[in-house]
Amino acid sequence: MSATGHSSSHSGNGATGGGAGQPGTPSLLRAINDRAALELLLEQGPLSRSQLGGLTGLSKPTASQLLARLESAGLVVPVGTTAGRPGPGAQLYEINPEAAFVAGLHVNPWRIRASVADITGQVVGEYRLATPGRHAAGTVDRVREAVSAAADAAGLDLGVLGQVVIGTPGALDPTTGKLRYAPHLPGWHSPRLLAELTEGLGVPVALENDVNLAAVAEQRVGQARGVDDFVLLWVEDGVGAAVVLGGKLHRGHTGGAGEVGYMPLPGAPLVRNVRRENAGGFQMLAGAPAVLALAKEHGIGGRTAPEAVTGAVAAAEGGDDAMLAALARRLATGLAAIVAVVDPELVLLSGDIPQAGGERLRFLVQEELTGLAVSRPRLGISTVEGSPVVVGALQSALTTARERVFSTH
Repeated sequence: MSATGHSSSHSGNGATGGGAGQPGTPSLLRAINDRAALELLLEQGPLSRSQLGGLTGLSKPTASQLLARLESAGLVVPVGTTAGRPGPGAQLYEINPEAAFVAGLHVNPWRIRASVADITGQVVGEYRLATPGRHAAGTVDRVREAVSAAADAAGLDLGVLGQVVIGTPGALDPTTGKLRYAPHLPGWHSPRLLAELTEGLGVPVALENDVNLAAVAEQRVGQARGVDDFVLLWVEDGVGAAVVLGGKLHRGHTGGAGEVGYMPLPGAPLVRNVRRENAGGFQMLAGAPAVLALAKEHGIGGRTAPEAVTGAVAAAEGGDDAMLAALARRLATGLAAIVAVVDPELVLLSGDIPQAGGERLRFLVQEELTGLAVSRPRLGISTVEGSPVVVGALQSALTTARERVFSTH
């Protein structure tokens, strides 16, 4: 959520004349005050008139006018009183959750996961659509089906959504408009992909790299709140990273920043055809196929990589941490190269493989990284509940929707 400077709020008392866009005019001051009040209600609501006035520095009459204005615009609603608290009862107000709705999606070759949230961020509908077979045709129809079903679960029509954000592997090239670095996602490489999705859904659509959205989730509701420089390493079927510098995602010239699965590393063969699926040094060391192979070498079973890592954790608790230590060395080797370039304050491990490894794997990676890297970033594991990509997609969509709604009432 974009923070607004509460200290810059003004009462607007005594201002006269002027146009909407001129500094110091009543309409501009009202807009500043309204936005500050809405942000406060999002962060701390419900609030009374006097509480809102105290937080913004507005006089009681001005705070009353502000709340009446926002209630008339459908942005705030009364929600009871302060009865039962010390002092006389006062009307409480909160953001109207129905002021806007958004959707966030996580797309991979096997399924589409969609969630719908109201403007407060409360999830009100969810849906998962299986997409086996990697069919190239029907991409827009499948996305529409998933979003429509999630909206229907919330009792909403698709058309009421103010913003949809979709997280996918790879990234849109800002020059060509095509999705790059995702050859394993057929049907998503049209140069008009974004326009086709927007037209097909009939609502505003944005695309973002899935790992970048996991980092957005960490910024907004996870361990990276208040951290300006951090790296999120995502390890599932594939390996990727998100790089946040100065509080902002670093995407790179073609959108490919963080595609570390292609990064050559010691211990993996040097693959020159990096466009081939699952090619690249780090991917071949730490992606799901490599983890399953590593588990097999150490006599640990599992149908999936997370199951194998869970088995390795159990083995480590029994005194045999060979497989887990080997995986930690591989992860730390890749992280050492990233840390040497970025020098972040924080590194977060995310994805189902680190989640399965838990604190034991995190500790082993930290030990290895301490020996390999000159800098000493904090190392943590994501604590975002649910799908970090969907959470990040919703947070990104909410930022856009709130900016639109709060600025145009």
